Amino acid sequence: MNVERLVQMANDIGRYFAAEPDREEAVAGIAGHLKRFWEPRMRTAILAHLAAGGEGLDDLARAGVERLATL
Repeated sequence: MNVERLVQMANDIGRYFAAEPDREEAVAGIAGHLKRFWEPRMRTAILAHLAAGGEGLDDLARAGVERLATL
């Protein structure tokens, strides 16, 4: 699993949800998208990347991945 590509994808999803005026809803939207549409290997890899520091994740994408860890 190419973690750089996953980071890029997570950041793209974060940019999409950045249009949401309520940050909490944006974070929930990102986490929900990752849970619904990413396969388990992808979710595991991005969570491991976050645990290792999350290099490259934009602020909103990072918050979404952090929320994913709680779902």
